[in-house]
Amino acid sequence: QVQLVESGGGTVQAGGSLKLSCAGEISSDIKYCVGWFRQAPGKEREGVTTIFYGDSSTTYADAVKGRFTISQDNNMNTVYLEMNNLKPEDTAKYYCAAYGGWRPCYLDRSEYKYWGQGTQVTVS
Repeated sequence: QVQLVESGGGTVQAGGSLKLSCAGEISSDIKYCVGWFRQAPGKEREGVTTIFYGDSSTTYADAVKGRFTISQDNNMNTVYLEMNNLKPEDTAKYYCAAYGGWRPCYLDRSEYKYWGQGTQVTVS
């Protein structure tokens, strides 16, 4: 069983920064991919970035490359999303998700079995 909880969302002006956290309890007998996804009203949920819990290798959607950074703590129980130079198009509810797998981790939401409840990010 995997439980994920996101936090850190809020409202920020364009060009500002925000850092999200994803706290997870993950079984030690499985290697996991952890990803951040976002969903704006009326749109499909899209992949933002992923990290592999084995070696911290990462992938990024083109829309956030150079602006967002995903990382994990040394205990591998928390994954962060550092969001810089935010744009209004980044406004969405951000979700943390995970699945048991191997790198490279997928940005396709269909691969992810476990999901948090999301945290709202609004850029004005």
